[in-house]
Amino acid sequence: MISESALLVLELAGIAFVFAGLPLAYLARRKGLDIFQKLNWAVVFLTFDLILFGAFTRLSDSGLGCPDWPGCYGTSNPWRAMEEIRAAEVAMPTGPVTVFKAWVEMIHRYLAMSVGVLIIAQVVLAFKQIGAQRRLAIQGSLFLLVLVCLQGAFGAWTVTLKLQPIIVSMHLILALILFSSMVWFAQRNDSKTISSKAQGKSLPITWIAFATITLLIQIFLGAWVSTNYAVLACPDFPTCMGAWYPTMDWQNAFYLWRELGQAKSGEVIPMTALVTIHWTHRVGAIFASIVLLLLAIKALRHSQSNISFWGKAILGLLALQIITGISNVVFQWPLVAALLHTGGAAAILFCLVRLSAGSDCSFFSGRDVEGQRSS
Repeated sequence: MISESALLVLELAGIAFVFAGLPLAYLARRKGLDIFQKLNWAVVFLTFDLILFGAFTRLSDSGLGCPDWPGCYGTSNPWRAMEEIRAAEVAMPTGPVTVFKAWVEMIHRYLAMSVGVLIIAQVVLAFKQIGAQRRLAIQGSLFLLVLVCLQGAFGAWTVTLKLQPIIVSMHLILALILFSSMVWFAQRNDSKTISSKAQGKSLPITWIAFATITLLIQIFLGAWVSTNYAVLACPDFPTCMGAWYPTMDWQNAFYLWRELGQAKSGEVIPMTALVTIHWTHRVGAIFASIVLLLLAIKALRHSQSNISFWGKAILGLLALQIITGISNVVFQWPLVAALLHTGGAAAILFCLVRLSAGSDCSFFSGRDVEGQRSS
């Protein structure tokens, strides 16, 4: 007899394979790039979507929509757990468990598992590659597999540790590291990127690396604001609590290992700590904006049109980040602005990785490029 836990895992795996099979079937039918190259870019696209849906899960307070993991009340879908969900909803109508939140949480898990299945497919296809790129394909795909498993572990801890801020923040950071690694992997195994890279040099990698690290630190600060519900701690703009430097509580603000809503001592986190978290993110935004602006200007002045394209893209996305960041304060944290703010950060990261290759942007036009075929 199969145990209930084993049966749950099998059911979830079946759902993941169905979700992953749809894009695989679509890619197999399209002409143009080699299936391995097409899958790499498809995984990039789906991971970006997963990051946005993960942000929606967090912002709609659906992170505990199913309070256990990996299933929902021990089942593979909320339909089968409706009795438990309804009971929890009646007990706490505005609580973490509702029918809507349960579905949001489980759909997020289905999508995450599907990306994991597609990465396993990448590993299989990597071993079938030939030529000089084979070793890179194998090593890169295995690295992505390890990274997505680590990301899955943080997803589980997000639930089991009841939305502990440092776990949720690291869950987002790891998602973006996974995403940027996928972009790098896709372009390194893309025949069009390889051929266009030979046409000239890109910007110095040290500049791009510094901008990327700066952006990731700023994203962590933003995640720390969101996971501690400190977005509205400074309700005014451009000042914070009516001052340029309000009263601060650094000790409680950045004490990382603590429960949600608690200070270092275990008591309710004081407002001054939330103000400190919010204010730090604002100051970090100024520094990150300057770094990205300087890099974008340097890219715009580059002789290669593909590099100047990414400079323009960074400028546009940076403007979007500033507008949505201010909107979160002025309009009291609207969901659309918050989602765009997360998506914009991921998109800038995408541009930085693409800029590092000096690669052509023609794949945005939808034109297929004949790639190197594997045997």
